[in-house]
Amino acid sequence: MTLLYRVTLCVLLLILPASQAMAQLMLYPTRIVLEGNQRSAELELINNGTQSATYRIALVNRRMSETGAFTETDTPLPGERFADELLRYSPRQVTLEPGVGQAIRIMVQKPADLAVGEYRSHLLFTQQPDSQGSRSIESRGAGAAEGIGIQLTALVGASIPVIVRHGSTDASVSLTGLALQRASSGAPLLGLQMQRSGTQSVYGDLTVSFTPRSGDEQVIGRANGVAVYTPNPLRRASIVLRPPSGLPLSNGTLRVTYREQAKDGGRLLAEAQLSL
Repeated sequence: MTLLYRVTLCVLLLILPASQAMAQLMLYPTRIVLEGNQRSAELELINNGTQSATYRIALVNRRMSETGAFTETDTPLPGERFADELLRYSPRQVTLEPGVGQAIRIMVQKPADLAVGEYRSHLLFTQQPDSQGSRSIESRGAGAAEGIGIQLTALVGASIPVIVRHGSTDASVSLTGLALQRASSGAPLLGLQMQRSGTQSVYGDLTVSFTPRSGDEQVIGRANGVAVYTPNPLRRASIVLRPPSGLPLSNGTLRVTYREQAKDGGRLLAEAQLSL
């Protein structure tokens, strides 16, 4: 008697911020901030792949490290407030054909005694395994090769922050510890520290420019969508620099700016310089 079966292993390959989301999954916007009298928001989930896909949606609490890495947590630190108990969303799961989008509605419900401050959780979108399609046992024909097969199914996912601000909140940030470094590949890096204070997070784009002593300023590095979330007072970052060929990074000044994101250039949040 010949035993014929297939084992399907479903592997969650990668969970990324939406700004780094995989090609199969598109989210817009990539972060949501609910403040003032705003009580709801919408985001669009789009299946940009070539096959239908099912995505499950969940609220999770995540903590950012000094290097920008995230870990899931259920216990808040002093000054850390999660938004999961304030938020409602619908639907909880969607199945999308290729190229089709679905609006996800998010609503905030604030209790009367809610403390002033910023609350944050993350919406996690996880692709579910295909249990009935071409990857299932039922799809194998009688003429399939005998034996045991192992099929690895890579699942994709992405997350976005959902921030609720209640009452008067503010924040300030400074850029310190600028240092010119080298990556293992030999590419120049600008290392820096982002020091945040106040009752809300900061979010924006870092831009590095270089001005030779006898020349014009040129942009040589960017890092977009950089956040420092509460309650973190510090984030360490490094930016790859790409100066034009033949332009040594010496005898001049590096300038780094941190601006809020906006269509025509956002408000300047911080600025620092390094003489070379």
